[in-house]
Amino acid sequence: MENFLVKQKKKWYIYAEKVMHLALFGHLMKWLVIGSLVGIMTGSGSALFLTGLDFATKERLTHPRLFWLLPLGGALVSYLYLKYGKEASKGNNLILEQIHEGNGAVPFRMAPLVLFGTFLTHLFGGSAGREGTAVQMGGSFAEWLGNRMRLDSFDRKIILMCGIGSGFGSVFGTPLSGAIFGLEVLTIGVIRYEALLPCFVASFVGDIVTRAWGIFHLHYSVGTILEISPFMIGKVIFASIIFGLASLLFSEMTHGLKALFARYIKNSVLKSFIGGLILIAIVYLFGTREYLGLGMPLISESFQGTSSSFAFLWKTIFTSITLGAGFQGGEVTPLFVIGSTLGSALGHLLQVSIPFMAALGFIAVFSGATNTPIACFIMGIELFGADNIIYMFIACVISYYFSAHTGIYGSQKIEIAKSKLYQFPKNATLASIRNKKN
Repeated sequence: MENFLVKQKKKWYIYAEKVMHLALFGHLMKWLVIGSLVGIMTGSGSALFLTGLDFATKERLTHPRLFWLLPLGGALVSYLYLKYGKEASKGNNLILEQIHEGNGAVPFRMAPLVLFGTFLTHLFGGSAGREGTAVQMGGSFAEWLGNRMRLDSFDRKIILMCGIGSGFGSVFGTPLSGAIFGLEVLTIGVIRYEALLPCFVASFVGDIVTRAWGIFHLHYSVGTILEISPFMIGKVIFASIIFGLASLLFSEMTHGLKALFARYIKNSVLKSFIGGLILIAIVYLFGTREYLGLGMPLISESFQGTSSSFAFLWKTIFTSITLGAGFQGGEVTPLFVIGSTLGSALGHLLQVSIPFMAALGFIAVFSGATNTPIACFIMGIELFGADNIIYMFIACVISYYFSAHTGIYGSQKIEIAKSKLYQFPKNATLASIRNKKN
């Protein structure tokens, strides 16, 4: 039977080489099937994850004393990663490395480990996000499926991109930006068009499946359409520069604390335990718990103009300590909080519509920290509509430039520098550039 299939495959290749559209049709059907399968698996995983996350948040708010277990929860997760995680401890960066190099594997155990780890982080009050979990689950599912289908190295890279896009799109309810994110996040300055269709199918199906499981996503109303004027453009550019610098601050603080913890506390279990103690101390020092968990109430407050002027800074500190100490979770939702609260503060300062500036900050800080301006621009349209489309594009692009060559994903390659004055070695990554500076 296997020999028969091999012969039929060879015949198909011979026909496809002669008739281009036959090859294109085969490519289309192949990735419609594979992308849909990735989307079904990832969408179901995201639905389970979001349900668990909602339960964890409600339990933490109902039982405030759970926060005292944060050091033990972090230590337990670090122990599990130390014992069973191996390469999975690299998280999102492992998936990016496999797409770039392809000389290793994305272990399936990454999915349950990151799911359980993120659940405990939020149950006990760590400040983290959710995109990292969804992307890692998507990558794990895609790798497992690719192995079962015996995909070659080229197709394996594409299916991993599908996992990234589907995970991102399904967890935030933004299938278009999810598809572009899977193409754009790999390399600064380049979008991988070979996976355009597969990533869109995977992200679109993943979003449909997540919604079919009864999961719904929050959307925020800007409610203001601003005319295009030189004065307003100037204000948006100024705010976008601040957004880019906020992205840089978050990335550098998170990486710096990871390095600091690793330097002085070699044992990862002890590192997370001490990190949990530090978070408890800071909470009681500030006298507030509003910067724990995802921080979704802070986003609502930012659009209403009632968030603290320095909420973005406190959320940056809480999240950087949480991730720096080795707790599991993503960075993107905290970046949404940081961006929207900073935008709200700048709205007051610049005397511009508060919801408008909060929306710009929401997508622009994310753009700078991930170096994905196109995906973030499209996310802005999906979440806030296209009424202020010019300003959203300006905010994402300016923030992208002013975040410099930093970002939350150390394995991002630099293909095209943001300025010709800064040239980097071939195949340089954000991590290699940072290490060289240090």
